[in-house]
Amino acid sequence: MPVPPSAFDLVYDELRARWPETTEEHDVATPYGRTRVHTYGPKDGSPLLLLPGGAATGLVWFANAAVFGERYRVHAVDLMGDAGRTERRGAPWKSAADQTAWLDALLDGLGLARTHVCAHSYGAWAAVRYALHAPQRVDRLALLDPTQLFAGFRPGYLLRALPMLVRPSEAHGRAFLAWETAGTHPDETWQRLYALATTVPGRQLITGGRPRTADLSMPVLVLLAEHSRAHHAAKVADRARRTLPQAQVTLLPQATHHSLPLTDPKQLNDRVMAFLD
Repeated sequence: MPVPPSAFDLVYDELRARWPETTEEHDVATPYGRTRVHTYGPKDGSPLLLLPGGAATGLVWFANAAVFGERYRVHAVDLMGDAGRTERRGAPWKSAADQTAWLDALLDGLGLARTHVCAHSYGAWAAVRYALHAPQRVDRLALLDPTQLFAGFRPGYLLRALPMLVRPSEAHGRAFLAWETAGTHPDETWQRLYALATTVPGRQLITGGRPRTADLSMPVLVLLAEHSRAHHAAKVADRARRTLPQAQVTLLPQATHHSLPLTDPKQLNDRVMAFLD
């Protein structure tokens, strides 16, 4: 008998329906398993790879895809080792080297010799590591409230996340989001997806030290959430400007870390598109 869909799968499908009607689904083979990619936009458009934060899934870009996809061929990824429709199987998944090898294989499978990359939170950390590993494959790099690049997490943020990490439950995930996104009102369906994603067994996000952002050679945009509780945005902005004097560094008013990229998306979409164009 077929296995009934989980609560996570049901909400995942509900959020998938919010994407533009012509969005395509691809399962790209890599040595670490098949990677789910949501693709939208003109087939002859310049490619744009979207990497989400942890537990967000590639569907978190539903409020951005239609705008990005006006001129770019958007590829939004369910991260390897995280919740979503990406399957973790095959080669061992243990180190940052595995992560960059996975992204190499993913771009190969998508037929992308080069691409723009826009990434949020943990996805931004992975994107920077990849841009340093293969700068010839990254045209422009947009980092949305990146973590573990210019500063560590605030202790209070980690303390608030602790119940969700130690005893994962939908209630703990929702409570954490409610605290971090206070006043921004993120999409209700996505909030439930995030909370359920934190309970999915077998999640294994690769972590490591801070990459040498000063060595980035391509144009970089750093968009920081003014009210992020993950870190002190003004201090991160100052450090980003000193580390990457050639980068564009901007604070997004009223935004919090987990309200990106979907809440009040117009300002984010406008800034990212202006940078890519």
